[in-house]
Amino acid sequence: QVHLVESGGGMVQPGGSLRLSCAASGFTDFPFSSYAMNWYRQAPGREREFVAAITRAGDNTLYADSAKGRFTISRDNANNMMYLQMNSLKFEDTAVYYCNAVRDSRGSWGQGTQVTVSS
Repeated sequence: QVHLVESGGGMVQPGGSLRLSCAASGFTDFPFSSYAMNWYRQAPGREREFVAAITRAGDNTLYADSAKGRFTISRDNANNMMYLQMNSLKFEDTAVYYCNAVRDSRGSWGQGTQVTVSS
């Protein structure tokens, strides 16, 4: 059973930065490096939305338009970690951010970490 734990959320002023981490464990059948990884977010009253994705080897990334140029997704397969560096944060980035691991069309989710952008 894949277990994902997000951390690094908090309150930040507009224009500030945060780095989210996702610690992954429970890889009994397949290694972390065999999972595509994603970040999603959910703002109050809204649907959960895609933020960024990274391939298994970390050699390709994909971003939502809202994240392009400001967010950077990365992973460390040696340590079963994934990250989301968020710069130039805006009020509309306020949400709970979720880590997602996908393999063979099956996904696992973390519990989320709250990011609040407020002045």
